[in-house]
Amino acid sequence: MNFDRAPLAALALSVDTSVLTAIGNDYGYERVFERQIRGLGRAGDIFVGISTSGSSPNILRALEAATEIGIHTVRFGGEGESRLSAACESIVAAPSRSTPLIQQIHIVAAHVICGLVEQAIYERPS
Repeated sequence: MNFDRAPLAALALSVDTSVLTAIGNDYGYERVFERQIRGLGRAGDIFVGISTSGSSPNILRALEAATEIGIHTVRFGGEGESRLSAACESIVAAPSRSTPLIQQIHIVAAHVICGLVEQAIYERPS
């Protein structure tokens, strides 16, 4: 946040260990994000799926569910085509196959995107 403003709704689907273990135990860990998307997501939301390999089954299932619901989809990944890339509307691809470098680029890209969203939605006070 670059200035005081009204909050924006956001949710990390990876932080509630009770939800992750309950869904993982009952449905399998490849469905931990899909189930949350189906329960919490609404048409017009944005889902950002992060997978450096582009082949994470849990992210792919979540992207497919998001698409069915009408949620906009973005993939953060590395270079190269993947099943995840084909499932997304937008792709932020780090030009590397090195996982640590890809993850560092994702951090910078996420901060830039948050700043651009903030700038587009809110007028900066004088």
